[in-house]
Amino acid sequence: MKIGNIKIDTPVFLAPMAGYTDYPFRVLCKRSGAGIVYSEFVSADGIIRENVRTLEMIHFTDEERPIGIQIFGNDPEVMSKATDYINKNFKPDIIDINYGCPVPKVTKRGGGSAALKDLCLMDDITCAVIEAANNTPVTIKMRAGWDRDSIIIPEAGIRLEEFGVKAITLHPRTTKQKYTGKANWELIKTLKQSINIPVIGNGDVTNIADIQKMFEYTGCDGVMIARAAQGNPWIFDQAKSLFDKNYKPKTTSLVSIASMCKEHFKLLVNDKGNSTGMNLMRKHFSNYLKGFPKASIFRQKLVTADSYKNMVLELKAFENYALSSGL
Repeated sequence: MKIGNIKIDTPVFLAPMAGYTDYPFRVLCKRSGAGIVYSEFVSADGIIRENVRTLEMIHFTDEERPIGIQIFGNDPEVMSKATDYINKNFKPDIIDINYGCPVPKVTKRGGGSAALKDLCLMDDITCAVIEAANNTPVTIKMRAGWDRDSIIIPEAGIRLEEFGVKAITLHPRTTKQKYTGKANWELIKTLKQSINIPVIGNGDVTNIADIQKMFEYTGCDGVMIARAAQGNPWIFDQAKSLFDKNYKPKTTSLVSIASMCKEHFKLLVNDKGNSTGMNLMRKHFSNYLKGFPKASIFRQKLVTADSYKNMVLELKAFENYALSSGL
């Protein structure tokens, strides 16, 4: 698979997720085999104001390449300036426009999937970003429409391709649905049949079987993984077996879970410092520690550890248990 001039080994990608796809998590998913990783979605306004926290969110290393930086905003000029700034200062492989976020605090300001209500604005933003991106491929992540009475697939896909967009990721729910109901994979199939650029499917993919079903049912070129990767970076390693029948995925043992927790914690602390890294790790422990004897006990102790020292001790206790359990 190629997006623009970027060759992708495994067409299974890590989705941009607010509060999750920071540097440590992206690195772990990339090491596990994700074909592309994406930053958390970042505000174009924050970028051009050079907001420190915003710029920290899009810092990346060469180990993560190919990487996409996802931006959102409601003003074509601001989006253009943000794109130019990202290109000159960060040099990502892909710039992705967020037309998919359904969160009210974003859509009320005209960002995210609010653009689906005004295709002329979507046209203007897209063209502005493509022009400013120079030769960096511009991709789109979008929803199917604002509500069930205003589905814009495949019409929006056709015009986005004409403007020069290099790939489209479709989450086939509406903004009004948010994350409820069922993702309509038929719309991914329709979009794929209507355009010539790569189509990446997203939505209701929870395991390897779902990845395979999405490829087979929709004919999509790639699959984007979101919540199914939380606490499970191994899903990308497992996905490799779909494209190479001789590939043997790594076994997800309790020892490997403990090892991943330890590495994730180390990366977070090195990146954010002891206190912030410890606090950010709590949600990851909740995702990693499930489905084995005493999981709830270790999870509770790690999530509620009241100091960096105690979290290190509890993590060591879990590691020892994993080594002795034989699981």
